[in-house]
Amino acid sequence: MKRTHDGEARRIVVISTGGTIASRWQGTGYAADASGSDVLATAPLPEDVTVEVVDLFNVNSSRLTAAHQLALLRTVHETLADPGVDGIVITHGTDTLEETAFLLDLHHTDARPVVLTGAQRPFGTGDGDGPGNLYDALQVASTVRDLGVLVVFDGRVHAARGTVKYRTLAADAFSDPSAERLGRVGFSRVDVERQPERPAPLPLPAAARTAGPGATPLPRVDIVTHHSDGDPVLLNAAVAAGARGIVLVATGAGNATPEVAAAVADAVARGVLVAVTTRVPSGPLAEIYTGGGAVDLVAAGALLTGTLRAAQARIAVLATLLAEEGGAGDPARATALLRRLLDGPVRAEPALAAGGSRSAVAARA
Repeated sequence: MKRTHDGEARRIVVISTGGTIASRWQGTGYAADASGSDVLATAPLPEDVTVEVVDLFNVNSSRLTAAHQLALLRTVHETLADPGVDGIVITHGTDTLEETAFLLDLHHTDARPVVLTGAQRPFGTGDGDGPGNLYDALQVASTVRDLGVLVVFDGRVHAARGTVKYRTLAADAFSDPSAERLGRVGFSRVDVERQPERPAPLPLPAAARTAGPGATPLPRVDIVTHHSDGDPVLLNAAVAAGARGIVLVATGAGNATPEVAAAVADAVARGVLVAVTTRVPSGPLAEIYTGGGAVDLVAAGALLTGTLRAAQARIAVLATLLAEEGGAGDPARATALLRRLLDGPVRAEPALAAGGSRSAVAARA
């Protein structure tokens, strides 16, 4: 085997969790059932890389629970406790990949990369994209450092924060609608075009150490969407069901109605964390409108999520609640932590942002 410039092959651990990349025909549709070794066998390995496989679970990612995600978080931390590991690749379903990637990134304190990838076409198909995506992910995981958790798909490298599944079926499935890609990979070269924006990482939550059957139930965090004729019924129902956090998917730059704003104030008074995002694909939220708009929602105690959209905003709320477990339950402290996780630079709309390309640089030869 050819060696890298420092004389050692890169040791990458592949953690298999299922998804389309591991899905085979079941008679009526596809479902995840291929092992990590089966998936790895379909992809060529980059030079200078050795791979070990961990089969953690094997599910379609639409069925993932927070318990699954915390078990994965624990496994990532346990894997990186071995100083001989150079990086991790996680094969994952695309439906909830953006949530898992962001949860891992919020707790990632290591310089070594964690890279998530998957496929839009099932395992074993002649035109499958899984093998190419896995090869690229291994290339990135063996090359970069200090970039946090990454998503590698269709030759593109994305930061975990802000990246969402943007296309339901196309091979180029992921994008951050409010920011440029992080880099690209191809022809055995990884080019990093910008640095990711990340808050200071959180320590591993106690719930990640105990996730599994019989564990203490995790905090409930619900997502409620506003629309024409929208009223507070579903938001109030979430509170009544025991939600400790709610993400309100508002309209425009973060707007709803006076009735919804009043329900938010009631929820906050009960100790519920409320974050407001928007159903608009890109751009930041802003306090512009009253009459139930973002001005009133913030006055009611909600926090605006910047450019984070609903699924990742929910993860930020969940991570906040998990970080506060066992503490004094101080709402002010929880709000301050959530604000830190949500805060980021306010980005202009892409069409209005100042132009100018960044020079691509090889992260490591």
